[in-house]
Amino acid sequence: MYGCQQELIKIPEIIPFLEYLCTTANQLINCGIYLARQWYFKLGKMPGKYNLEKKLKSNSNYQFLYSQAAQQTLGGVAEVFKSYQALSQKYLKGELTDKPQLPKYRKKGGMGVITYQKLALKLENGQVKVPLVRKVKAAFKVDSFLLDFPSNLEFKEIREIRILPRNFCFYVEWVYELRVDRPRLDQSKVIGIDHGVDNWLSCVSNVGTSFIIDGKHPPL
Repeated sequence: MYGCQQELIKIPEIIPFLEYLCTTANQLINCGIYLARQWYFKLGKMPGKYNLEKKLKSNSNYQFLYSQAAQQTLGGVAEVFKSYQALSQKYLKGELTDKPQLPKYRKKGGMGVITYQKLALKLENGQVKVPLVRKVKAAFKVDSFLLDFPSNLEFKEIREIRILPRNFCFYVEWVYELRVDRPRLDQSKVIGIDHGVDNWLSCVSNVGTSFIIDGKHPPL
């Protein structure tokens, strides 16, 4: 199980990086959508994530993103088309009333979500270092940018981060693994519960803790 904590990014100096990365991600999404639509029209089938990666590795938008981030972006495109295919099959079987539409292109010049896996990140002095590729380094003269790490989370539990452009701001989502406490149950101890009319619940256990809950009177 995973949790997600969203925070507003309040570091002005990294905004240009985020704008550049999210704009590039949006362009790569549109490249993936174009390729997937052509694949569907010409071959009658949907491309998988690795098909899109193979075809778009030489694309400039792919090369200006960190490799794992680019792969995650194209994986999202593949999932959208996979969902379309599943909905189309349900429509043909009469299980849906509205015919699904092929995924459409994103707004030109817009910004998309970009995702970084834990393996790409490093924690340094309370901040998380997010890498940039060499081509971006050549343009911006830096190889990474830093995000403040929330004090209530453990870095070892982080699985990925997502950079979200929204309402002229940028947010970071910290996706982390939830700790689930599973109590140890003694299966030799059992209780039988009977729901009645006059007595709301009649409960009988095998350890001498039987009781009845009266359903006629409200509790004091």
